[in-house]
Amino acid sequence: MSNNTRPIDVIVVGGGFAGLAAATYLARARRKVLVLDTGKPRNRFAHASHGFLGQDGRNPMDILADARAQLLSYWNVQVLHDEATSARPTDNGFAVTLASGQEQVASKLLLAFGLHDTLDNIPGLQERWGRSVLHCPYCHGIEFSDRPLGVLYRTPMSAHQALLIAEWGPTTLYLNGATLEAEDAEKLAARGVAVEPARVTRLVGEDDALLAIELEGERHRAIEALYVAPQSTLSSPLAMQLGLGIDDGPMGEMIRTDNHRMTTLDGVYAAGDIARAPHSVSWAVADGVTAGTSIHRNLVFG
Repeated sequence: MSNNTRPIDVIVVGGGFAGLAAATYLARARRKVLVLDTGKPRNRFAHASHGFLGQDGRNPMDILADARAQLLSYWNVQVLHDEATSARPTDNGFAVTLASGQEQVASKLLLAFGLHDTLDNIPGLQERWGRSVLHCPYCHGIEFSDRPLGVLYRTPMSAHQALLIAEWGPTTLYLNGATLEAEDAEKLAARGVAVEPARVTRLVGEDDALLAIELEGERHRAIEALYVAPQSTLSSPLAMQLGLGIDDGPMGEMIRTDNHRMTTLDGVYAAGDIARAPHSVSWAVADGVTAGTSIHRNLVFG
């Protein structure tokens, strides 16, 4: 049977780090794989990705382009630049409908479509996301070492975030009108973290660079990096359509999986940021490997 007529073993929804890692392992297991990729990974706003072994400081889109090219060297892989709009179980697996109108069918389904981050509506915030408005200090913290840093309050966990960010430089927790628990205030003071209660009106800087944060009353404080823990939601409706278990994680929605990255629906797996916390490129790749090898064993042994 030619590769064109051979049934698809696995549809991977998402061509980011988790999806491509899973697809690579499945390809090397000689399974036919279809990857659906919209070309919009979560970290596309960052100029560089850090902490990923052998790729430190490279643009994440360049890393993905190389990974995609390597994946396509396998005869049993196809990558479509298309969006999965719906999915449903069939007698022998799963059918996925694409934005282009196609329907693709496979025995197994891997969801790796990533998260959507929702930021506060503060002028100057969104356009600096991934550059000088940051999420992960392990990913970008050392590049801003010993400069004035800030944390924007969103939930009570923001106080814990500020305690951690202080490891990289002088830190201020901007409450943006929120109220701080007395116990948290004591911990922050002991750590040397300043607390600013006023509302934030905008961020000031040149292009991607952040120079100051403007507070109500037109007060300004110098700052070069602002850390934010955004509200995160699943970037695709497929999990809801399939009736998968979804939990409330520390930063938003997470698809429930077991240690093999199987969801609550047999034959459907999930990997990457949508199925774990915390998040990083390295963890996404590792989870993709776990999902890919688990899917292969399931195809072999049932």
